[in-house]
Amino acid sequence: MNSQEQTDLILSFARVLHVNGQSTDETLAATERLSRNLGLSAKVIPRWGELELQVGNLGTIPVAIGAADPTGVDMDRVASAMRAIDEVSAGRIAPSAALKTIKAISQAPPAPTWQFTVAAAAGAASLSVIFGVQHVAAVLLIVASAAAGAVLRRTLAKYNTNPLLQPFCAALLAGIVGALAVQYQLSSSLRLIAVCPCMILVPGPHVLNGMMDLAAVRIPLGASRLLYGGLIILAISAGLLLGLTLLNVSLPVDQPGRPVPLWLDVIAAGIAVAAYSIFFSTPLRMLGWPVAVGMLAHALRWWTLSVGAGVGTGALVACLLAGLVLTPVAGRSQMPFAAIGFASVVSMMPGVFLFRMVSGLLQLVNSSNTTLQLLGGTVADGLIAITIILAMSFGLIVPKIVIDRLFDGAARSKS
Repeated sequence: MNSQEQTDLILSFARVLHVNGQSTDETLAATERLSRNLGLSAKVIPRWGELELQVGNLGTIPVAIGAADPTGVDMDRVASAMRAIDEVSAGRIAPSAALKTIKAISQAPPAPTWQFTVAAAAGAASLSVIFGVQHVAAVLLIVASAAAGAVLRRTLAKYNTNPLLQPFCAALLAGIVGALAVQYQLSSSLRLIAVCPCMILVPGPHVLNGMMDLAAVRIPLGASRLLYGGLIILAISAGLLLGLTLLNVSLPVDQPGRPVPLWLDVIAAGIAVAAYSIFFSTPLRMLGWPVAVGMLAHALRWWTLSVGAGVGTGALVACLLAGLVLTPVAGRSQMPFAAIGFASVVSMMPGVFLFRMVSGLLQLVNSSNTTLQLLGGTVADGLIAITIILAMSFGLIVPKIVIDRLFDGAARSKS
């Protein structure tokens, strides 16, 4: 291969990893390993929107590539790209053939629509069980709403690539269905029929990748990831609240959840983990670890809450366990840690608190009878959401950083 083909190969691999949810640290380590095996001294500089490759032995020539927005999460593509890098490094794939390989990987289709739809329905239903749904009719409506939202998202994806339009429209549909359920007295004050189909839209992997970038002092990229995740959450909230408002229904800000038995909580968590893994196009052979760890982490959270700890502490303890177990698992299976980690603890994401906070803010703006109860409930929902997000991020990221440092130190001592 000539120099241009080598740099194209490195950038192609880096782009597939970057745009499909791999963490920045893993992306840089993998492309550095590939460049060494190609005989180059190359460094990838990731940004939101582009990747730049600096090649030292070519006079530090910067090569930029556009259309590298890290907006997707596809674990099958990431795992395949990581395996292909190992194959090239081991000499089992010629560098000239690797260009065709990475092109095929980048065009690999996501999970089929029927599978995506079933996963959305199952994920929303399992979250409703975790939050204490009490009636079969409500579960059936949640299943139908989430399934219709999944089909709508895939249909819109064929005609529009705007990443905010799909969650907005799915949330709008869920809000309308939830409002109709309230009018026909099929929904409780928790509004789970409206909220649960929206909770499966929350972009957890982008939040975790953003927090990991901030922890590594990649401020612009980390802030961009968090801003992107925040925009999606805002689009979901806007769609949900618009759908409710169209039929004059509001989302209460101070309704407590209902406790559920441990066995039901753990089973529902396992189903939610499997559903999210399918959202992220996880190969079915890799579902075992995240499902098992997610169920164990949720059991630990349930026990932590049962002894009187707060929701933030419960999320922290559960995510520490998930981070300790899944960091080496993600490395061995070549899966992006943010996706597998988030899938395992997805049911702890405070989507419902974020939606209630936005609803409370709108009520405060539009209401002439602002009450201390409304103000207090809105502030409490926001603080709880921030506390849980920080606890989850800390619990997942700190074990990864520590374990990665230990493995890196061991590798350097052997070399």
